[in-house]
Amino acid sequence: MRKKTALVATLVVATLTLSGCGKDSKADSDSAKSSVADISTGQVDDPGTVLDRPFTKPDLVLTDTKGQKFDLREQTKGKPTLLFFGYTKCPDVCPLTMSNIAIAEKKLPKADQDKLQVVFVTTDPERDTPAELGKWLPSAGDPSFIGLSGDFPTIQAGARQLGIGIDPATKEKDGTVVSMHGAQVIAFSPKTDEGYVLYGEDTSVDEYAKDLPELVRGEKP
Repeated sequence: MRKKTALVATLVVATLTLSGCGKDSKADSDSAKSSVADISTGQVDDPGTVLDRPFTKPDLVLTDTKGQKFDLREQTKGKPTLLFFGYTKCPDVCPLTMSNIAIAEKKLPKADQDKLQVVFVTTDPERDTPAELGKWLPSAGDPSFIGLSGDFPTIQAGARQLGIGIDPATKEKDGTVVSMHGAQVIAFSPKTDEGYVLYGEDTSVDEYAKDLPELVRGEKP
């Protein structure tokens, strides 16, 4: 893939953009500015952006699909991890992202598949109960994917630590419930437990497949 020098503006745009899974909006500018204030980017290896200043893994303690407490930091420590915030009723971006990662993961050797942790945190916890996530993830992604739910303020605060904006779910005039959320996938290194590569919603199966071997080893793709 072609490499180019990344601009801070690239990440600013990525952070500001929210996806309603079929709709587009902008996050609050003050929140977005604070999210990116301490971030600079290194090189972009299309489509993943390698960060010069990696993210600290959020201190998130939520509930998994089995109804058990899941401490994100502790239970993914030392493991290559992909983290995504979305919701099960999403008609496009969320299931496509999970599907693309699942297909790409299957191209890895079995040992590497077992190492990779894919974590889906709901942005619509009122409807996305642990049981609902447990039914949705195997069909949208893979049975090995970890689904997490909890109270919205905790989830929102965790997302903001990564520069990802999410808004409470709202009901449209036609009765449709929409959850506006940033659609970035953050890759965390097994060596440092820091989020060092960011992927946008347009990342394809082939692009994930190319990068996953390096991500599993904690290398820069």
